[in-house]
Order: sequence, then structure tokens, then C-alpha cells
Amino acid sequence: MTRDALNNRPPNRPQSPAGILCGLFTAAVALSATLGLFAAERDFPSFESVKPVLETQREHLPAGLGNANEGRWLAWSRREDKVIRARLDQGDLDSAVNLLLYGTSFTSQPRIRMEALTEASRAGILRARVDDLVAGVRNPGSNQRLIFLRQLLQKHGFEADSPDGAKQTGVFLLDNLLRIVKERKVLAERAANAAKGAAQRDAARPSGGSSDPASLLDRASLFRDRGLSLDTGVFPDFVIEQTLRDLKNHGLLREGQVARVAVIGPGLDFIDKNEDSAYDYYPPQTLQPFALYDSLVRLGLAKAGSLSVSILDISTRVIEHIGRARERAANHEGYAIQLPRDIARPWPPDLIAYWKSLGDRVGKPIAPIHPPDIFPGLETRAVEIRPDVVLACKPADLDIILQRLNLPPPERFDLIVATNIFVYYDAFEQALALENAGAMLKTGGLLLTNDRLPAGPASAMRLEGATIVPFDSPGVATHEAVGWYEKQ
Repeated sequence: MTRDALNNRPPNRPQSPAGILCGLFTAAVALSATLGLFAAERDFPSFESVKPVLETQREHLPAGLGNANEGRWLAWSRREDKVIRARLDQGDLDSAVNLLLYGTSFTSQPRIRMEALTEASRAGILRARVDDLVAGVRNPGSNQRLIFLRQLLQKHGFEADSPDGAKQTGVFLLDNLLRIVKERKVLAERAANAAKGAAQRDAARPSGGSSDPASLLDRASLFRDRGLSLDTGVFPDFVIEQTLRDLKNHGLLREGQVARVAVIGPGLDFIDKNEDSAYDYYPPQTLQPFALYDSLVRLGLAKAGSLSVSILDISTRVIEHIGRARERAANHEGYAIQLPRDIARPWPPDLIAYWKSLGDRVGKPIAPIHPPDIFPGLETRAVEIRPDVVLACKPADLDIILQRLNLPPPERFDLIVATNIFVYYDAFEQALALENAGAMLKTGGLLLTNDRLPAGPASAMRLEGATIVPFDSPGVATHEAVGWYEKQ
């Protein structure tokens, strides 16, 4: 191979002494910036600080917090942090099923849509894909997804190389597929009930309909008992850019105002749960930190070279992935992102324009990885993110539900972005997260999220508005919403 399997980078070249010194200096600067973030104390909020949340969320409190006191709160919060982090494992197993159904890097079998699962099983396609995936796990080569899946299966006690390991591994994968099929039915019922409740509330209004555009934020904690997924893609980044433009037009964000931002749970593109955007022909990648930097500079809200992006996540995979990218950036190596688009599935013009411009303020175009022949209608582009932008992105382990960074006022964030995060939590957990985000924001700072979060009367956070972004295409009219929570 002529490119690094991790991130599509050119092979190393010998450096001059001056280049080595420059590299060491850049690495030292990057290390200093990272230590500044890590030096911030990661706190579990005190009982006193969460008492208002406990009071306003009394009907939603878990059993362990009835008649709470300092000791019960401290014990519960630390125990619950472990429970939340354990949900990452189930999310990884969900991703393994997505790979089984949609992956193309380990098999020549056709992909399987969930609604066609029974037919694919009868035709032997499902069995063939299971066999091919198990074979790939046994001999993963440099395929990062198969290497990770092999490690995940070993963690659960399955050795595909053992005499009975292939059969047992296949059964385990099919069991997880069956689990997801059942989960989808529960989630569909939950979503239908939520929609019915919203319709009843709208009908009860004097106007006979919803007068609140932000009602699109009401997603009823749909995934509150599901594994924590690392899925990511270009759509949330487009919605955030539209929201930032809206905020600028409303005067809530000004030219050059943004210097410190945080992204909560940016994700890692392993393979999406939706076949329309599920690809595994390029290395795993993260997009949102670089896309946010790109949008802020494009809109004039931040100055290139003066922006700091903190990445707050509980996923070791995400943190280590970004850490490796930073190590390469300290050696003057960029970070490649692949941006495929299926032209057979219509996108609205604004989204296409965004896709064409994504990365132009933070990198340069490079030759994209050629997709397999199974995707004849795939239009591709790729961008190499500049090393200085990668080094501006600093990861930290943080559970936003139960932890916060204890930042002095000058180092607090102007902006925090959290898309498709809080739908995985119940109302009480969402209320805790809102207060933790608020504690890390400057006065006037904004949290942008596509979920409505419960703000109690004592909260410093207020929902000031929402941006509604249409995704209209021929025959389809859908919308996404992002709420603006401002620190008072």
C-alpha cells in the first residue's frame, strides 16, 4: 500500500534537521494546549448544585435518588456513570450488525435492507454474509473495522479461530441481529405513541395546531435504553451550519465572536445504521469537529488559527482516534475525510452546495478513495484537513450527563454543539446534562442541540429559539430542528 491504512496518508519521508526542530516545536505547542484542557478538573456536580434539578424532576427520579442526600447522590452518580459507559458496548454490537447487513469490504454478497431481512434469509444471502464476516474476522488483514470486530468478539468470549469458534461467532452475530429487530419494533411503537401524544396536545390548542416550531425538538427520549451509537455523517453538520447562519442573522452570534467551542460526542463513522449512508470502503473517520471549525470560519464567526475545539466524549475509540490524528498532525500530516454522495437519492440544493464546500476553509481537495463497483451511482470527494486545524481539536473524556469541566470564566466555551446525543437519555438525565453544559459556558454562550431539554425555573439555561432546516426533495418533505439554549 502507498497510503497509511488508518487515515489515507502518504508514506513518511526523511526530514531535515530544521524540519525535525519545527516538528518538535509544533508538537510542544499542541501538547501544551492539550494539557490546558486536561488540567481542568473533571467534576461530578455536588449535591447542592443538583438539588434544583432533583426538585423539578421529582416525578422522573430513579429509585436510588428518593429522599436524596449528599451521600446517596455521590454514590448514585458514580454508579450511573459506569452504567452509561457500559452502554457503549451495546452500541458497538449494534454497529457489528450494521456491518453484517451493509458492509462491502468483506463480501461480494448484496446488501440487506432491514425490511427485506426475511427474504434475504430465505435466499441464503444472510447466511452467506454471516459466513463471509466471520471469515473476515478470522483474517482481518489491515481492515480496521474487522480488526475492531475481532477484538469486540474476543471481549465477549468468542474466538473465531477456535475449532467451534466460527459457528459460535456466527450464532452470536445472528442473536444480536434478532435483538435489533425486536428493538426496532419497540422504538417504532414508542415513536408512534409520542407522535400521537403530540397530535393530541396540538389539537387541544385554541388554534387547533402546533404554534411552536421547536416542537420538532420533542423526540421523547426515544433511545433511552438503547446502546450508545457512534454513528455520524454529513447531515448534522449541514444542519449546524444552517443554524449558525441563522444565529448570525439574529444577532446572537457576531463576527469573530467565537474562540472556544466544544463538541459533545462527535461520533466515529464505523458504518451507519441507514443503508443510504452506510459505507465501509474507507477508514473510520470523524467529521463534526472539523466541519464545525470549517463552518465557523466560513461564516466569519471565528478566525482561522484562533479557534479551539474541545471534543468531549466517553468513547475511548473516539478519543484515541483523535489522539492519533493529533500525533500525525504534530508531524505535519493532515487528516483525510471521505465524502461520498449517492446521486440516486435526491438532496436539496442547499445540502448539495454544503457538501461541495465542506472542508474548503480547513483543508484542501485530495483524490478520494475509489468506491467498490456495488456503488455505481456514488459521487465522491475527499479533503485533507490541515495539521493546524487537527491540532486545534483537543479530546477529553467527559460524561456530559454526570460530569463537567471546572473551567475558570475566561476559559469557558462560547458555543457547545451536541447533535443526536440527548435522545439516548431520559428527562432527568437530560436535565442534568443541560446544567453541566451551562456550567461550562460563558454568560451568553450557546448550546445547540436537536433535542428539547428540561430547563427548570432555577436553571441559567433558556431555550431562546430554534432553527428549522428543510430537507425537501422530490416527493419527500422532512425537517430537522436545532434549539438554541443560552446561558443567562
